[in-house]
Amino acid sequence: MNKHFDDSRYYLSRAGEHAKLGLSEAVEPYAVRLRELVGRESEPEPEPTRLEAVRDGVVNLERNAAGQAREVVGSARATLSRTGADEPAGDR
Repeated sequence: MNKHFDDSRYYLSRAGEHAKLGLSEAVEPYAVRLRELVGRESEPEPEPTRLEAVRDGVVNLERNAAGQAREVVGSARATLSRTGADEPAGDR
């Protein structure tokens, strides 16, 4: 008998989920129109998940590291080219 109640509860919850989806789909055009009239945005942007935030942080770190590496290499080349130009031709 308990199995029948479990099955009934399962199918009742599924029916509720489908009713909710159907109702939200049917009301959506009216909700969009109402939001436009009131001047509110449809829905706020969802906040990034923790994984997305970490991924963005890693990408930013990579960009910063690449930029710093370019600066160091550029300054090293400039220093080497200055010291090479200061030396007499016979010392090279």
